[in-house]
Amino acid sequence: MSLEHYYIIDSTLREGEQFVNAQFSTAQKIRVAEALDEFGVEYLELTSPMASPRSLEDIKAITRLGLKARILTHIRCHKEDARVALDTGVHGVDVVIGTSSKLRQFSHGKSIDEIIDLAAEVLTWIRAQAPDIELRFSTEDSFRSEEAELLRVYLAVDRLGVVNRLGTADTVGIATPTQVSRLVGTLRRLTRCDIEFHGHNDSGCAIANAFAALEAGATHIDTTVLGIGERNGITALGGLIARMYTYDRAATRTKYRLSRLRALELMVAEMVGVDIPFNNYVTGFSAFTHKAGIHAKAILNAPETYEALDPHDFGLTRYISIAHRLTGWNAVKARAEQLNLNLSDAQVKALTQHIKALADERALTLDDVDLLLRNWANGHEMMESPLPAGVG
Repeated sequence: MSLEHYYIIDSTLREGEQFVNAQFSTAQKIRVAEALDEFGVEYLELTSPMASPRSLEDIKAITRLGLKARILTHIRCHKEDARVALDTGVHGVDVVIGTSSKLRQFSHGKSIDEIIDLAAEVLTWIRAQAPDIELRFSTEDSFRSEEAELLRVYLAVDRLGVVNRLGTADTVGIATPTQVSRLVGTLRRLTRCDIEFHGHNDSGCAIANAFAALEAGATHIDTTVLGIGERNGITALGGLIARMYTYDRAATRTKYRLSRLRALELMVAEMVGVDIPFNNYVTGFSAFTHKAGIHAKAILNAPETYEALDPHDFGLTRYISIAHRLTGWNAVKARAEQLNLNLSDAQVKALTQHIKALADERALTLDDVDLLLRNWANGHEMMESPLPAGVG
């Protein structure tokens, strides 16, 4: 089952380079490649060597690093592209051509028959030159292609017997999990190849689509750090990891070094000049913050009641917010205990009501609440408001 045996192809150094702010230097690419390798992704996909002279040299440099991850490059279905790619020493070549009517009309201008003939020529040539290379053939804009035409292409390529993997691409982010499941499941039944899914996030379904692909039998999923890429990007590495963790925690902890995720994301975010979103999977600043009193009580008793992800597995900690009108006395009591303050349950309950009343009047901070706790522990609970004037 591919949900137990799957591979991540991280494309931060290919798809991620298409993000509007991305302009990775060679040194930055090497840092990203090494960090992804340490995290444990199985593949790194790099920009085509045809993109620029620097892209060509960068592929060679990263291939020479001797990483555990296999190095791939992504090329057009052109023999010259393939020749240059093979000379870089990569472990695999990812060949792509558009099959939707829009791309056939406005991109390369080829018919389905011409696509099949070209694919046969290029793919068999690559295999003849490099018998041991890992070879993938993908259709671009798969989910806006006519199903009958799409399957004609895939089946013709599969019959060649030279490709290791077939790729499906939701190039403009319009697919649903049901559509992804149907196409991947069909390819799983009709072909002998491994199956890769590349999903864009324009309509917010990239992670759900990736998981649906795995459920249907896909073996490889494309990701980027923070999901960066063309337009709104693709499946986020952290988001896919979170999804797989909730499916099989033990396997995900064994497969990847989860504690490296935050540093990896911070590094890439700095390189491309963005902040990590507040609600980012796993590493957003509010990801493990609990506020409502009823939640806080349960979390203090058993964190799994309101946490599907254990922050400690990712090298992070949870935070219980108490400086607000929604706070509960169990959370306030826990904070008093953290500060080694001796307050009875009755005092804590009364103080909690006082905090709620103050929060109705102005915004409070944790420092404000800590001051209140210390004052009440020192016998000053009768003060109407021990906070300095103007606080909040």
